[in-house]
Amino acid sequence: MTKHSILRNGTQPSVKGPEAWFTGTVRIDPLFPAHGASRAAAASVTFEPGARTAWHTHPLGQALIITSGLGLVQIEGGPIEEVRPGDTVWFPPHVRHWHGAAPQVAMTHISVAEELDGTAVDWLEKVSDVQYSGQE
Repeated sequence: MTKHSILRNGTQPSVKGPEAWFTGTVRIDPLFPAHGASRAAAASVTFEPGARTAWHTHPLGQALIITSGLGLVQIEGGPIEEVRPGDTVWFPPHVRHWHGAAPQVAMTHISVAEELDGTAVDWLEKVSDVQYSGQE
């Protein structure tokens, strides 16, 4: 019989989003780590109003599933786009992007990304207030 595992809700501690990677208040709740040959890991990430990631890329891409609130996403050179519960977003490998909450509304999403050589994300510079506001 093949073994499986169950991670019980509330058994993994929440983590504050590191200041080097985020602007504003962000909480990361791990959902599952990469297992064995599988490289995929997931987390539920909650952004308080105005909070956002730094610019970043993923070696194998990233999927987001918006679960609550109102969010903003942007790929480098593209428009800032609103996302709402039920929306899904795919960022292809090595595409610079950011995501976070709208200025007045929190947002939570599930992030799924795969590791390549032990890395699922490459963090870059922070998104400035001017970039976040779409004035750049």
